[in-house]
Amino acid sequence: MKVIYYSLTGNVKRFIQKSGLTDTMALTEVNKFEVINEPFIIVTGTIGFGQIPDTVQDFLDINHEQLKAVVGSGNRNWGQNFAKAGDEIAEKYHVPLLMKFELHGNQEIANEFKEKVVNLYENDKQTEKKSY
Repeated sequence: MKVIYYSLTGNVKRFIQKSGLTDTMALTEVNKFEVINEPFIIVTGTIGFGQIPDTVQDFLDINHEQLKAVVGSGNRNWGQNFAKAGDEIAEKYHVPLLMKFELHGNQEIANEFKEKVVNLYENDKQTEKKSY
């Protein structure tokens, strides 16, 4: 399953690299209006006091039908707003919040993320087969 990530400070990019996943796409101002015709997971940080980054929101406005799950990144110093964009996306688009991680995570968390992505992909494929 494709993993699309937005990395304002580079922490999310480092996390994705640690995971070893290869079907990834960095979300930027340049490609935020690109249409995605396959299921994907979004990984994003949080801005301000728990808001979804504008680039991510612009992208989801046109691609939310293919969104399968979200992962939030943040800094625990923000307390209740830690990785809150993940919570906001999950609620708004009715998709699961797979996990939250702090800063660029560690290898154990990156491995857990990879396992969750693989499981979601396999479950999605099973559901797709049953719908025929």
